[in-house]
Amino acid sequence: MPKILIIEDDTSFCQMLQKFLTRHGFEVSISYSIKEAEEYLSTTKFDVILSDVRLPKGDGVALIPRIKAESSKTQVILMTGYAEVKTAVNAMKKGAFDYISKPFTPEEILSVIQNALEAKPTSKPKEKNVPPKEERQTNFLVGESEKSKKLQQYVQLVAPTNMSVLLTGESGTGKEVTAKSIHTASKRKDEKFVAVDCGAIPKEIATSEFFGHVKGSFTGAIEDKIGHFEAANGGTLFLDEVGNLSYEHQIQLLRAIQERKIKRVGSTKEINLDLRIIAATNENLLKASEEGDFREDLYHRLNEFSIEVPSLRERAEDIVLFANYFLDKSNIELDKEVLEFSDEVKQLFLDYPWPGNLREMKNMIKRAVLFTEGDTVLPQSIPDVVANGAGTAIEQNFSKSDYEKERILTALKQTNFNKTKAAKLLEMTRKTLYNKINQYQLEV
Repeated sequence: MPKILIIEDDTSFCQMLQKFLTRHGFEVSISYSIKEAEEYLSTTKFDVILSDVRLPKGDGVALIPRIKAESSKTQVILMTGYAEVKTAVNAMKKGAFDYISKPFTPEEILSVIQNALEAKPTSKPKEKNVPPKEERQTNFLVGESEKSKKLQQYVQLVAPTNMSVLLTGESGTGKEVTAKSIHTASKRKDEKFVAVDCGAIPKEIATSEFFGHVKGSFTGAIEDKIGHFEAANGGTLFLDEVGNLSYEHQIQLLRAIQERKIKRVGSTKEINLDLRIIAATNENLLKASEEGDFREDLYHRLNEFSIEVPSLRERAEDIVLFANYFLDKSNIELDKEVLEFSDEVKQLFLDYPWPGNLREMKNMIKRAVLFTEGDTVLPQSIPDVVANGAGTAIEQNFSKSDYEKERILTALKQTNFNKTKAAKLLEMTRKTLYNKINQYQLEV
């Protein structure tokens, strides 16, 4: 059993991390100061040491030379705040294996520990500024199903290129997470990733939001403003729900992508662009372009490479895997110690169609963990929609469209047919909701 020493002065976080790692098969000791850590090190050999950079009366970096001198096999991983990244990189030159920025996910810390255990030990300082674990990896949970493996394959294939990528798929499938994973695995990983929800930008200020403006260019422009394109320059711009853009703003977007230049509103100065575009939609943009609602030339500009992010129903083999991932994440966020799901709950998860996909699962499991008093999630902690909507023949025979239609009708009834509130409840834009209402010919 691998031995881990955690050096962290935040006692609650330290204890939570200890319990989490213990549940995953590690022998874990904890210390809250440099002095306590030195006492452990004088009597015990550890496989991995997880140390906070900033500690009372010292820091984790100061321990590295002693650790490596006494045991070259011990791997040191530093836990940092984002402001301490340079410190951590310098520490790697002194022999640290890696560092991970807070806050991190359960999957990320397990992955970096596993990498440390598998790496060949060395007492020689590293000479390269090695990027942190969360920047080297795709930063999202990879499933075991064929659909998940194919998604990962496509991400790794397109990431090193500069091709524009169009992500398609239902709401809640994790398109933004996939976009981030492409950015993280690309040559632009050290630059900014800027995400824009195109459906949430009011039409009147969209031009300013995208391209920025100069002071005095219009009423309310009281100071210069950098737009999303300029903010993402050098990195990646993620355009979520791109199908919600007006025709006018589609033209502006196309011109910016084609010419790789923009002008702030009210300015004559051109700004050269060097960025990658990743767009996402839950609509059929090809059909929309054929019907004249979306510019065909823009569609082809955005769709140099397309990836369909599969629904949760399409990767049933991953349901329990994803559920455990969100369980660990919820435990850390809620400071709880729920260990597992009962067999009955697991079966409910497998039978449920998950119309809201991973987003629905994440929210539902967080709620279930909050309501769980013991160490096991039981059916009574699961929402009725999951407990009652799983396992029946009628439910199982519903198609995707049936589920979506029922979900929209339920949301409309709950909000007394207020479409703005219903769209918020469904976590979609009003335009998308109107399109769905027309698509299913709902009488509302």
